[in-house]
Amino acid sequence: MAGRTVLPPMSEERNRAALPIEFVSSLLDKVEKPLIVAERNGNLLLVNARARQSLERYGYGEIKGSNLFNDILQVDAKQIFAQIESGAHEVEMLVEREGKRSTAKIQWMPEPDWVVMELENKSDAQASDPATQLTVQELLQEREITYRNLLAAYLKLQEVNRQKTVFLASAAHELKTPLAVIKGYYDLLLAGSLGRLTDKQQDILEESKDSCERLVRLVSMFLNYSALESGKLVLQLRENDLRDCLDELSKRWTEAFQRKGVKLDVNIDASIPTFRFDYQKVQQAAANLLDNSLKHTPTGGSVTLRAGPHFWERRVAALAPVEERRRFRLPRPNSVEVCVADTGPGIAAEHHQEIFEDFVRVDRNTSGMGLGLAIAKRLIQAHRGKIWVESEAQSGSRFTFLLPMDQG
Repeated sequence: MAGRTVLPPMSEERNRAALPIEFVSSLLDKVEKPLIVAERNGNLLLVNARARQSLERYGYGEIKGSNLFNDILQVDAKQIFAQIESGAHEVEMLVEREGKRSTAKIQWMPEPDWVVMELENKSDAQASDPATQLTVQELLQEREITYRNLLAAYLKLQEVNRQKTVFLASAAHELKTPLAVIKGYYDLLLAGSLGRLTDKQQDILEESKDSCERLVRLVSMFLNYSALESGKLVLQLRENDLRDCLDELSKRWTEAFQRKGVKLDVNIDASIPTFRFDYQKVQQAAANLLDNSLKHTPTGGSVTLRAGPHFWERRVAALAPVEERRRFRLPRPNSVEVCVADTGPGIAAEHHQEIFEDFVRVDRNTSGMGLGLAIAKRLIQAHRGKIWVESEAQSGSRFTFLLPMDQG
């Protein structure tokens, strides 16, 4: 072609050192990038499939017999090699044809004396199109607006949730005092302090007292929940005796179990040492488990409350072999295991995690708000403990929690 730059031909020595064209061609066609290989004088040697597609897109048509420098890059080869000889590892230049632009990265391979060019199709024409820029800008603005709307909705939900918690706490506080007064009058009437009662009156008052106690527990549950939700839960960690804590709890629940005809078995290991924990919070967690088991155990069934020392082997990043851990295991337990087992209908495996969430009730036929187990879980976790359930349908349930003895 006219105007071509003619450079000295390659030496025979370099021809002998060149790689087989067929081998290189098969490799280049597997490369995803558009690559062109030419001789030092610009005569094309290899053009892979991706490069052919790119050149056709830019309107080059038939490229057989074309020269890399004169026809495609439209630049003097001496300019390219001047930059290479000055130490440039790679020469980058803009290729423009028919309003379309791409970036060419040119490297020289000295051993075969080849020039390798890589095309990068960046669609600069589209980027410079004002309509395209407007579209991108609109998309960014739309994303920003969507983000702000989502954030506003989230903050609104947070505020609604806060107001709900405040309302529950206020309602619970308002109900607490009158319920305590009503419960006190029931105790006076049932004790005969205000006169003798007939059998019918005795039964009615006992049922009324039972309902009142359920309301008291519900109010207490709401107060605990609101404290947990607002982040105001503060543990009163003192040196306490878990045996006294659970024994007092079991005596308090004996009457409720007797009224329903459910047997309550209590087995508390006498070797449990005293350790630091919140007496009221742990008792509340165990009470919620007893309440849950009593609620789901039919008449004639049984519930077992058991507690004993336990060695809690927590997982660490690097564990010694099992035999070595057993050989050097400390004989002194580092936690207490408390278990409440019942002979109720059991819980299917798919519900084992969700029953510890707020306001979740697997059995819709039972009373309650679905907060007992959720509160128990939070109270135990506040002690750095762990709680879980083991159960199968029609096989009863076993709720267990661990309390570490090394409370700071």
